[in-house]
Amino acid sequence: MSTTRPCSPGDRGPEPSGASGVSEGGAPVGGASAGAAVPSVPSEGVQEAPGRQVRRLRLDGESGVVPLARDFARQALYAWGWLPAASADQRAAAEDVLLVVSELVTNACLHAEGPDELFLACDNKVIRVEVSDRGTGQPSPRTPHRAGRPGGHGMFIVQRLCLDWGVVRAPGRAGKTVWAELGAPA
Repeated sequence: MSTTRPCSPGDRGPEPSGASGVSEGGAPVGGASAGAAVPSVPSEGVQEAPGRQVRRLRLDGESGVVPLARDFARQALYAWGWLPAASADQRAAAEDVLLVVSELVTNACLHAEGPDELFLACDNKVIRVEVSDRGTGQPSPRTPHRAGRPGGHGMFIVQRLCLDWGVVRAPGRAGKTVWAELGAPA
């Protein structure tokens, strides 16, 4: 599992311009200037590429961001057909996505001055979760992992549930985007 690779292995390549909330030039997408208030309303399910659907949620300045992000992700999973789940495996896959969203947003709250944006993208094989923040730290699973101790399990959980994950930093801009990819249910 990667903690620094900007995209997952294979032929998926880097995300299209703006996929992590930043254009190729490093400016925020959507016409908003850095620090501008953007309402936390779900964006419409937009297809960027055939079979790929995308949703964004601005979290900057919101309260109760973990349940807000989780509810937003749950709505996306319903819209994309992951829920309601027809089998236990499909239900488990959807719950894994919700848990990863919760862990990444919680980490941004605890270690990075709070999250700026949640980005979700889904195609037929993979769902990608991205959480952008202004923090300077580098997330990583605690080693050694101590299952019996409270706290410190977030990135260990993400690492165990995801196909891959990593961190992207935009040059000349504070903060980072932590991304994780999970496989679609069978």
